[in-house]
Amino acid sequence: MSPEPLTPEQTDEALAGLPGWSVEDGRITRAYAFDKHLPAAAMVVHIAAIQEELGHHSELGLGYNRLTVAVNTHSAGGRITELDIALARRIEEIAAGHGAS
Repeated sequence: MSPEPLTPEQTDEALAGLPGWSVEDGRITRAYAFDKHLPAAAMVVHIAAIQEELGHHSELGLGYNRLTVAVNTHSAGGRITELDIALARRIEEIAAGHGAS
C-alpha cells in the first residue's frame, strides 16, 4: 500500500518546521551551500546512507560547492507524502555537521 499524499496545507505546515525547504514542481526541494566541494560530496554519501535506511530516495544534484535535494513519492503518483517530510527532517539533522548552509 502506498503512502497517502499530503494536502497542500499539510505540506505547508510540515515545511514551516524545515527552513529552506519549499515546494517546486510537485516536489519538496532544498539547496545547500558549502565552502568547498569535499564537504558537499560527503553529505551526498551521508544522505545516500539515510535513504537506504528509509527505503526512500531523492534526486541529488552535486556541484562544486552546492548540493540540491528534490523529493516526492513515486508510489503515490509523484505526490508529496510524509515519507518525503521524514527524509527532509533527517537531512536537516546532518546538514550542519557537513558545514551546509
